[in-house]
Amino acid sequence: MSASEVLASLLLLTGGLFYLAGTVGLLRFPDVYSRLHALTKADNLGLLLVCSGLSLLAGTWRAAALLATIWLLGLLAATVSAHLIARHARAHDAAGDKR
Repeated sequence: MSASEVLASLLLLTGGLFYLAGTVGLLRFPDVYSRLHALTKADNLGLLLVCSGLSLLAGTWRAAALLATIWLLGLLAATVSAHLIARHARAHDAAGDKR
């Protein structure tokens, strides 16, 4: 195994661990806001690490650019969806709904 393969494996494993930590936070935290925080932060970093590891394994600039684009789109999608979920939860908290 070359050094880049070892580094890529480390990045992929660490990214998977961040995904696992985000999932545990989603299942264990008590309210919507802390769940969103755990999930968006851990998943965004996990996706960055996975995309970095895959770009090392791919070995071409084109693949690295495509993986960076995937990461940026994932970052954007997570930000928008977390904002919408938090806004919906806040509206229901203000109205007194207990769901």
